[in-house]
Amino acid sequence: MHRRTFLRTVSAGLGAVAFSGAVWHDAAASLAAVSAGESPYGPLGAPDANGMALPAGFTGRIVARSGRSVGGTIWHPAPDGGACFADGTGWIYVSNSEVPLIGGASAIRFRADGSIERAYRILSGTTLNCAGGATPWNTWLSCEEVFRGRVYETDPYGLRAAQPRPAMGRFKHEAAACDPDHRVVYLTEDETDGCFYRFTPTTWGDLSSGRLDVLCGAGGDAVEWRPVPDPGPAVLETQTRHQVSAARHFSGGEGCHYANGVCYFTAKGDRKVWAYDVARQTVKAVYDGGGTLDGVDNITGRPSGDLYVAEDGGNMEINIITPDGVVAPVMRLDGQAKSEITGPAFSPDGTRLYFSSQRGTSGESAGTGGITYEVTGPFRR
Repeated sequence: MHRRTFLRTVSAGLGAVAFSGAVWHDAAASLAAVSAGESPYGPLGAPDANGMALPAGFTGRIVARSGRSVGGTIWHPAPDGGACFADGTGWIYVSNSEVPLIGGASAIRFRADGSIERAYRILSGTTLNCAGGATPWNTWLSCEEVFRGRVYETDPYGLRAAQPRPAMGRFKHEAAACDPDHRVVYLTEDETDGCFYRFTPTTWGDLSSGRLDVLCGAGGDAVEWRPVPDPGPAVLETQTRHQVSAARHFSGGEGCHYANGVCYFTAKGDRKVWAYDVARQTVKAVYDGGGTLDGVDNITGRPSGDLYVAEDGGNMEINIITPDGVVAPVMRLDGQAKSEITGPAFSPDGTRLYFSSQRGTSGESAGTGGITYEVTGPFRR
């Protein structure tokens, strides 16, 4: 990636975060009663040839299938968490593979017109790579959802070898969200009694060392952070989530998304979307069921203040949660009841949404039926 492109990308990203910050911060305080309502895009239409039900004005296509060649590379099984990165006039979509032993991650490079230029592996030899998160310095954090799992920092451009980041903890990792304002990384844990963590690097931009804290209760919605004594415990020693007695626990931590002042994260066991407000030092549920959204999982957002939440099961929808408290479906996959939606991520210009159906129409546990999609339309910026 050229230096000029890198600087332009970072500047654009920071501008978007700054714009969205007030929206997210206000939403954390005001989204007390999210309820089903009318989508800003209108109702879903009939399923298209690929089984996607979309609002009027939106179109979809399949960009990759597990086990089949895309851009000269066999696309991985069980596609999971993903993110997009700018690359000159085009962009890259990165996707994890949630299978044992050979998991890792792959990338698809798109040209400016949306055609696929090539695909390639960026991480191999890891296990059950579930979600993760993008960094402001354009790397992808691929997280292992396994006992004593690691975070791997990978290069979406395929130029540098992936590096494990053990200082970020050895536990059943799910997602990561970078907070450039406070120079920390938030981490979720997919256990029935999982925790919510904060990693503070010794040097921002270098994740090789730092301090791991766990979120603890301080009464009501108020919370505080306490250090994890041993972030990389031996197999038989006390695991991270049990090392601090005051730690808050969330059932099945999943997706994680930060926008200048608020970090949203989901818990599928709780069936909630939680919001951690940095300034107020509070955590509260901004979605607690009662709407069209079920099986809350991966999450992403837009500078407009809209959240997009993918369903693990449910009726296979991606739902929008607007700043004024409306939850509504923006996409549904028919005929895939044994799968889950993973890896929602927007292209750098915000006009294309990428995501996968991890097991597709086959519902195979090995994930060989995975399908990766693209939806194009007038998404709110």
